Amino acid sequence: MSFNSKVGAPQPFGAATGEATLFAVLVTLSVSHLLNDTVQSLLPAVYPILKTSFRLSFSQVGLITLAFQLTGSLLQPMIGLYTDRNPKPYSLPFGMGVTLCGLVLLAFAGHFYTVLIAAALIGVGSSVFHPESSRVARLASGGQHGLAQSLFQVGGNTGAAIGPLLAALVIVPFGQRAIAWLALLPLMGIFLLANISRWYAARIAAAPKRARPVGAGHGLTRRHIAASVAILLALMFSKFVYLASFNSYYTFYLIQKFHLPVQTAQICLFVFLGASALGTFFGGPIGDRIGRRYVIWGSILGVLPFTLALPYANLPTTIALSFIIGFVLSSAFAAIVVYAQELLPERVGAVAGLFFGLAFGIAGLGAALLGVLADATSITFVYQLTAFLPLIGILAYFLPRNL
Repeated sequence: MSFNSKVGAPQPFGAATGEATLFAVLVTLSVSHLLNDTVQSLLPAVYPILKTSFRLSFSQVGLITLAFQLTGSLLQPMIGLYTDRNPKPYSLPFGMGVTLCGLVLLAFAGHFYTVLIAAALIGVGSSVFHPESSRVARLASGGQHGLAQSLFQVGGNTGAAIGPLLAALVIVPFGQRAIAWLALLPLMGIFLLANISRWYAARIAAAPKRARPVGAGHGLTRRHIAASVAILLALMFSKFVYLASFNSYYTFYLIQKFHLPVQTAQICLFVFLGASALGTFFGGPIGDRIGRRYVIWGSILGVLPFTLALPYANLPTTIALSFIIGFVLSSAFAAIVVYAQELLPERVGAVAGLFFGLAFGIAGLGAALLGVLADATSITFVYQLTAFLPLIGILAYFLPRNL
């Protein structure tokens, strides 16, 4: 497999003009993201099995998520900052290899602490994968940054949706050891990313040695940039703490409230995650057309009526509301990442690492705290409380209008 640009002379990384959008690269990255995040999503999807096998409390379930999310969050900004100055194209298949090790360890874990190590390894693999692959997506965008990020991220969201389905079809019937059968997924990812790495390495070799964007072009002061980044981080907090309630506890909520079997609850989680993938796909291109600020504002604040209604709905309405929530809320992430990269165009990798890392970290801390809250109160109360988080979306009004 090879990828070719339609222009003769290589452009600086992240060039907005002079290149065609390289869809072969973007689709390959998206498929690799799908494989990576399918493995990640298997972890929360098998929580009911692990909870029963190891007799875990909700707090311990939250700690598994915390172990995964913290390694995924703390390393990503540092890796992104380092690779902004020293691109490492072959880190992509290496990161997928670490994910493979975590998956195999999870399949054969015989103790709670071994599960924590496996979860941490999967998080490390994600830390290596996301910043550099997001940079490659921007490089291949041809200036359509929102579209490129959406194509890249929709693979991850689709993988997150597939994980619970695979768990329901493969792992629940055959048990924890069946996780090892899915090692084919990261192995395929290593092959695809090796091809991407060769293309990326050739681009690095051909590009000007000190190519950097000339000027930010948006005319904002450092103070305005810092305030805008702070707003984006607050919006990330709102989005990902709420998503943590779904990713870690939605199956338990459905089992407890509606007495669903585990497999049916996981299929319902697939509905939510599938809607999230659709929202991610449409959010970026819409942001390219109408402005990312409007997408961010409408996504975070616009989901509020549906989150408020969810804890009081019957089962069919709950499933319908979960689809709407997943679609609307997930449309913001590509817009948030690209908006932040436009604020700091010379720090594309660091921004990607920061925001992907914070997504992991916020979700991990949120899952741990929500687990403690669920043990102290109830799963239903968790959803009643987190329903108000989208109110933070009001802050999007204060983002600069010229990006």
